[in-house]
Amino acid sequence: MIIKLSLKNLSFGYTSTEILHNMTLDIGDGQIVSIVGPNGSGKSTLIKCIDRILTPKAGSILINRRELTTMDRMELARNVSYVPQNSVRVFPNSVFEVVLMGRRPHLGWRGDSFDEEKVWEVLQLLGIENLALSPFNQISGGQQQKVLIARALAQDTGVILLDEPTSNLDIWHQIDVMEIIRSLMHKQDLTALIAIHDLNMAARYSDAVVMMKRGRIVAAGKPDMVLTTENLSSVYGIQANVRMINDVPYIIPLARIPVKPGIGIQRKNPHHADAIPPG
Repeated sequence: MIIKLSLKNLSFGYTSTEILHNMTLDIGDGQIVSIVGPNGSGKSTLIKCIDRILTPKAGSILINRRELTTMDRMELARNVSYVPQNSVRVFPNSVFEVVLMGRRPHLGWRGDSFDEEKVWEVLQLLGIENLALSPFNQISGGQQQKVLIARALAQDTGVILLDEPTSNLDIWHQIDVMEIIRSLMHKQDLTALIAIHDLNMAARYSDAVVMMKRGRIVAAGKPDMVLTTENLSSVYGIQANVRMINDVPYIIPLARIPVKPGIGIQRKNPHHADAIPPG
């Protein structure tokens, strides 16, 4: 397996509060890897550390064996694109102009015909070309989310980070977006790291799943190896049935169960890197 993204002993925290604890993980080319875990487990924090929105306290992050701290902001943007859960800016621009911003790391602010063609290509791919001239701040939250995904795709990076990309979408558009992401990742040999709450979406569309609890990786591997009744009990504190349909695990939550403090899944060797198996 060719390692595209590698985390080594990564830790992050605010003053005395540590949020990510000594995380080690290897992710290969052309894989969709979903990060799952309860609220507060550190999923979004991990995504933001990889995009250098947040600065880790310790450890390293490598893309193509290069340490991220050796890249300036523009070089990082040519290697990693980021789709936030919600737009933190109220762009006054048109949808076309917002997606065109994704081309900035390649040619600066001034675009050319190639960049414009790239924008039209991703707008059509996501089925939102009819919104091209619409003001971004006047379209729905679900439409805005698709525009932000289009901007990341136009950025043409090897790694795409997505923080809850389907949270504002109805079920049809959730499936549509995940189908598009999976198709692009596999056809273009790209790597996607997705923080997601929907375990069934993660199971269906991911090559691998990383399960987190309280800032630690407690399980990593293929969906059927991670999304087990035991892990759901220990990490989420729920009783659930897991049924295999066409080799995909489907989770049916049944009830909450009491979880004793300090009880969790322990890896046999906590110092060993979690290598995601090839999809």
